[in-house]
Amino acid sequence: MAEYTVYPSLRGKTVLITGGAEGIGAAAVELFCQQGSKVILFDISEPSATALIDRIKKQAEGLPEGQSWRPAITPPIFYQCDVTDLDRLKSLAEQTIDEHGPIHVLINNAAAAGAKSRVPSTEVTPQVWEMDINTNLRHIMFLTQYIVPSMQKLGSGSIINMGSITWRIPAVGLPVYTMCKAAIMGLTRTHSKEFGKDGVRVNSVMPGAIATERQRKEVLTPEYRAEVMAAQSLQRDLLPEEVARVILFLASDDSSAVTGSSYVVDGGWVSDP
Repeated sequence: MAEYTVYPSLRGKTVLITGGAEGIGAAAVELFCQQGSKVILFDISEPSATALIDRIKKQAEGLPEGQSWRPAITPPIFYQCDVTDLDRLKSLAEQTIDEHGPIHVLINNAAAAGAKSRVPSTEVTPQVWEMDINTNLRHIMFLTQYIVPSMQKLGSGSIINMGSITWRIPAVGLPVYTMCKAAIMGLTRTHSKEFGKDGVRVNSVMPGAIATERQRKEVLTPEYRAEVMAAQSLQRDLLPEEVARVILFLASDDSSAVTGSSYVVDGGWVSDP
């Protein structure tokens, strides 16, 4: 099994991840647990979260002895949450801080581009607009608002907002989702200026076509894979854990001088800076 970087600065840190039961979010949950972090998982899907927790528990039980450099794995703590429900989101944010102390790392990962989102601009309805904004953008603003005071009190913290290269390609057929992902980059830069004086860093990660389980089932058709390979420099599927490892770096003290930045993880799809 390949070995990757262990970040001592992440050991014992409290990490909150939204949409962490599947895909890139699940990969991030798993890797933070392997770093010895205390991971709080917000997700709408209890079955997916339960399956992830069970998998991490098995990893913890199977750790070899005699490797003191390897942190102990603690399974994540799950709270069921629909991030479009701001009252529930605020209540859970307050409960998390009350029960687990200040949040050191916030990963705003929850997002979705369902079938109703995949329409041309001429067919976007007010209902589609509201659904996409609430699912992909609004919660990032408000969960950050709920969590950042605990970071300001500490005088440190790392916020990582998950974007996408869709607006840089640019993609067509999912205009509101693409707009939201572009807005995340602007919000990231604004928040990096607002919170920098308090020692809080804010960055974003923009994945390309990542072969999550859902993507393999719903999106990565042979035709779409051919389109991806024609655009990517790396001629292979990109995996969720490859994005998660960049998230780990931005959460750790190894990136202590990095803020207001956006890291592209797309296998070389986007060529412009």
